[in-house]
Amino acid sequence: MTPIRVLVVDDESWARKRLTSLFKRTPDFQVVGECADGEEAANALLAASPDVVFLDVQMPGMNGFDALDAIEPARLPLVVFVTAYDKYAIQAFEIHAVDYLLKPFDEERFSKTLDRLRLELATKDSRPDTMSLRELLNGLRKARPYLRRLGAKSGGRIVFLRTEDVDWIGATDNYITLHVGMDEHLIRATMNGIEAKLDPEQFVRVHRSTIVNLDRVKELHPWFRGELVLVLKDGTRLAVGRNFRSRLRHLFENKPVS
Repeated sequence: MTPIRVLVVDDESWARKRLTSLFKRTPDFQVVGECADGEEAANALLAASPDVVFLDVQMPGMNGFDALDAIEPARLPLVVFVTAYDKYAIQAFEIHAVDYLLKPFDEERFSKTLDRLRLELATKDSRPDTMSLRELLNGLRKARPYLRRLGAKSGGRIVFLRTEDVDWIGATDNYITLHVGMDEHLIRATMNGIEAKLDPEQFVRVHRSTIVNLDRVKELHPWFRGELVLVLKDGTRLAVGRNFRSRLRHLFENKPVS
């Protein structure tokens, strides 16, 4: 029996390793590739022609939805979304996706997903409903309200900050630092988690450890060895990661910088 070919896409290496280790226990599934970002995924979807893709939604640069949009509908495999989206988005996944795994998931939930895939692939027409995938993206945008305020501890009290007042966000381990004018506020969160809760029209990931408020950007220009640097209106300089350049350029083409 020919194994079911699987592509694993997640920007976090531990998440990819966990999935691949689980697949090693299921001989009827074979991992044919691993990708760390959407651009790699789009290329691998064409090159490897998998039957199924386990796709992280929130990734640096080109995200999971962008990767799907880059592929001709006829060449799309079945899609299982692996996501940290919360309950506001689950209904959209249930309606439009073959299945989803909500991080963190256990082995029992993973096994149920494989059973569902086996059933789908055993049917005559196992191609994905591309219209539903497009509707899913729109549904998620509407289903999930973006954060308007953030709470940060300061001297035994909690300071509430409007997200629009945040200039940029930096990461250190499991904490993020909110830079608001001359002040800094440390809160316990991950970059992927906070990125998923912020309005992508206002906040953009420019590095694995940096998110910037586009309204604070003054300039984007070359740096050493082909690198790019963002200069904010207060003079702060932020390096742009290699995997984030194309998305940032695209945003600036469609959003004037004042």
